[in-house]
Amino acid sequence: MDFRTIGLESPLFHTLRHMMDVSDDAAGDKTHNAPTRSYVQDAKAMAATPVDVKECPNSYVFEIDMPGVKSGDIKVQVEDDNVLLISGERKREEEKEGSKYLRMERRVGKFMRKFVLPANANTEAISAVCQDGVLSVTVQKLPPPEPKKPRTIEVKVA
Repeated sequence: MDFRTIGLESPLFHTLRHMMDVSDDAAGDKTHNAPTRSYVQDAKAMAATPVDVKECPNSYVFEIDMPGVKSGDIKVQVEDDNVLLISGERKREEEKEGSKYLRMERRVGKFMRKFVLPANANTEAISAVCQDGVLSVTVQKLPPPEPKKPRTIEVKVA
C-alpha cells in the first residue's frame, strides 16, 4: 500500500511501508535483520496516537484524547533529560453475562508518543491533568537567559 496517496509521508510511515515491502526471498535470508515484534507494536502505537502540541508564552502544552482511560493507566515520563514520553494502555471492557458485542470499533491496546523537548523546556516543571477524556501535559519554559552586559576594557597608554 502506498501511504503517500493518502497523505501519510512521515518517517514513521516510511519505516512501516519499508517493513511491508520486504520481499519473501529476503525473509528467508539469514543476514536480514527484521524488526522485532515489540518494535512493530511500538511503531503502531505511536502512529495511532494523535497529539496536539501548542506553544504558549511560558510553556508547551501537549493534548491527547484519552476517553475511557483511567489515570492509573497513563504514564508521563522524561527520558535522557529532554525526551517526553507519554504512554499507557486502553483496556477492553469485559463482556457481561448475556451480552455480546455486535461491533467493536474503539481502539484498545497500548499507546505511546515521544517528543524531543526544546532546549528552553524546564523538565523539572512538568504537570499532567486528565479532564473530560483529554490529557494535557504542560512543560514550563525556562526563563530567557539574561543578556550579557558589555565589558569595558581600559586602554593603557604605553
